[in-house]
Amino acid sequence: MSVKLDNREQSRSRVQDVRAAARDTVPVAMGYLPLGSAYGILLTHSGIPWYWAPISCLLVFAGSMQFLSVSLLSTAAALPQVALATLAVNFRHVFYGLSFPLDRIRSRPARAYGVFALTDETYSLVAARADGELSGRRITYIQLLSHAYWTGSCTLGALAAYALPAGLKGLDFALTALFVVLAQESIYRQRNLLSVVMGLSASLITAPLMRDNFLAMAIGIFFVMLIVSYLTQRRSRG
Repeated sequence: MSVKLDNREQSRSRVQDVRAAARDTVPVAMGYLPLGSAYGILLTHSGIPWYWAPISCLLVFAGSMQFLSVSLLSTAAALPQVALATLAVNFRHVFYGLSFPLDRIRSRPARAYGVFALTDETYSLVAARADGELSGRRITYIQLLSHAYWTGSCTLGALAAYALPAGLKGLDFALTALFVVLAQESIYRQRNLLSVVMGLSASLITAPLMRDNFLAMAIGIFFVMLIVSYLTQRRSRG
């Protein structure tokens, strides 16, 4: 009898985590719909078969890199060029891993998937929460749902591209709008403007110096600022 009750409690807790993760990922879903559709349209209009949209989403799951991969595939780029482009575009994920709460995820398969499915959007959702607010299972559901939103949106766009004229513009701005919404939500939750000031400062410092590698350099400067801020606070407390 107790075993049945435990199973029911676990099932109920699992359903609650899925519902909570679904609520958490509403901004991601709204941003992924136009952005993923734009990727699917771009892929199909570039002469690549539509089914590569879901395949690339399932195996790669890197929005900005997938957009770049369309041009790389279209020009038959060499493997070293693809590897270098991937490193340059996704280098920021190295910094994400430093503060992503992977230790809350218990099972090894879920941890491996957590590393694979770590994106800008899921990091923003998870990192903005206080310690202990999200369980490991809820984090996994957030990543699974985000992955499903992206795959579905890209597939939808790839199929819809056959009925749309070539040369559509403006859909890629959804990525910028999505980041603005996620940053706004993070500020409201933390109520700490220090990270915002440091992020803006890093961008202003990098903008006149680097244009091609702006994102990687800005994140690097921001990371140094975070370390200096941490050491300063630690010294003042000590």
